[in-house]
Amino acid sequence: MTDDYRADALDAALLRTLAERPRSGDLELSRVLKVARATVQGRLRRLDERGVIRDWAPAVDVAAAGFGVQAIITLEISQGLLEDVREHLAAMPEVLEAHVTTGDHDVVCRVATESHERLQDVLVRLNQSPSVVRSTSVVVLSELIPPRVLPLLESRAAPADRAPSFRRDG
Repeated sequence: MTDDYRADALDAALLRTLAERPRSGDLELSRVLKVARATVQGRLRRLDERGVIRDWAPAVDVAAAGFGVQAIITLEISQGLLEDVREHLAAMPEVLEAHVTTGDHDVVCRVATESHERLQDVLVRLNQSPSVVRSTSVVVLSELIPPRVLPLLESRAAPADRAPSFRRDG
């Protein structure tokens, strides 16, 4: 995605409608948004090509899937061994995501397991990596705000008076 991309009101409405109705096809989206089907197809293609739409897979609730224990883990790693850490984390199915960060820690990751005992096993395996100097973990008690992107996109969307006209009822 280029830095100059800015979602307009139609892009934001299209993404919101997809989030609310993920199984909708192009025709239904065009009906809901009151725009031509070709407009929907073109916008979806553009959003996909720019990398704005990252994935078409369903969102999975890991707790509902049996992995109710989650933790946020920060790692301090040996200098220059980021690729080794990436490979180690990628080989662990419990690691849901990992981010390189600034500050006191080098990597922040989120893990999910089915039990506290299994979480302890994951922590031990993380610390067995020769690339990991130290780890710190906190157990997630509950989700306050679920992962989201739409409010951010909508906050920067071009005003409706400069965007194509559409209605959001339906």
